[in-house]
Amino acid sequence: MSWDFETDAEYAAKLEWAAELVRSEIEPLDLVLGDPFDKTNEEAEALVAPLRRAVRDAGLWAAHLDPNLGGQGYGQLPLALLNEVIGCSRWAPSVFGCQAPDSGNAEILAKFGTPPQRDRYLQPLLDGEISSCYAMTEPHAGADPTLLRTSAVSDGDGWRITGEKWFATNARHAEFLIVVAVTNPDVDAYRGQSMFLVPKDAEGLEIVRNVGIGGEPSGTGTHAYLRFTDVAVGSSNLLGAEGQAFAIAQTRLGGGRIHHAMRTIAQVRKAFDMMCERALSRETRSGSLARLGVVQEQIADSWLQIEQFRLLVLRSAWLIDKHGDYRRVRKDISAVKAAMPIVYSDVARRALHLHGALGVSDEMPFAHMLVDAEVMGLADGPTAVHKSVLAREVLKLHRPSESDFPSGHLPTLRAAARRHVADRLEREVAAL
Repeated sequence: MSWDFETDAEYAAKLEWAAELVRSEIEPLDLVLGDPFDKTNEEAEALVAPLRRAVRDAGLWAAHLDPNLGGQGYGQLPLALLNEVIGCSRWAPSVFGCQAPDSGNAEILAKFGTPPQRDRYLQPLLDGEISSCYAMTEPHAGADPTLLRTSAVSDGDGWRITGEKWFATNARHAEFLIVVAVTNPDVDAYRGQSMFLVPKDAEGLEIVRNVGIGGEPSGTGTHAYLRFTDVAVGSSNLLGAEGQAFAIAQTRLGGGRIHHAMRTIAQVRKAFDMMCERALSRETRSGSLARLGVVQEQIADSWLQIEQFRLLVLRSAWLIDKHGDYRRVRKDISAVKAAMPIVYSDVARRALHLHGALGVSDEMPFAHMLVDAEVMGLADGPTAVHKSVLAREVLKLHRPSESDFPSGHLPTLRAAARRHVADRLEREVAAL
């Protein structure tokens, strides 16, 4: 088995180019432009369009998709490294054609969509002309897909969708929604749910309200509470086969969790860099904060957490590429997802405290980071669920004790060792 922690020189050069573009041209946009998903903002689109062309020319546009779909067909490991670069900017994913939820929606459209569906929805999405929404979770069920109530009933020529969806990211700007609905209530959820492509102007589709997070003013958020009242869609709007929603969703979520993790690393590094700068800059009566043992301990703990988490993420991405199957790396993906909000929150909190009153103010990003860390602990499955998955997968690799005492019971081990040594000695003597 070989291990290599170096990046291919050609790809490393691409990453350096991307990092410079993000640093010099894209990060400033975060401070002056609005929502990256709002394609009606002509001023923003005028600023972003040449940057997208530069990314295309550099061969980094929509890098998660196959070349025949306008992407680069990169594996998860190079994608993870790229997401680590662009994750420090709110606008960068849009400039690189890999913003969530559009990236995941594009993946499943590419894999499960019909040619007409790809023409109508996928191509404009890839071209950065439109935004999309993924509507699965519901008010009563949260992220548990087995509890969904939104239903789609066949009416001969198509389907009629009725129900409610909660926290549907980006619905206010989306041209279309991918909606998960129960199509066969007589079988289990893993076989009885289907996905539908629903245009934003479909009759009966209502945004009850847009929900913000943290300190966002009411009504300005981008996570929608949706209501579907007998929404009619044609049979051609079924994405994949009937009853295939759960399998499609797993395809969508696996890579997305790795990409979220790498983007989180970029945010954590930003907090860490600000922490170190503050420690060296802020003077106390006894010298800089950096001279205090408690501050040194916080910096050391943060560095250790970041590097350990990063290696876990990269190894998980490497395993996905090696096996070509998210299901075989389920344990590792859940481990990444469970660790992500903890590392993010720990480092952001330490950085906030080191900045004192300035740290809790809206003149620094730490309060937003702490809220974002909590979001990461809920998005794509709560931390508690992923810990449970991780534990179950780990326990599959172990076996219960075959006797009343555990396998590490020292008296039992000593007795077995004595018998083993006695048997060996008897054989050695007999051989003389």
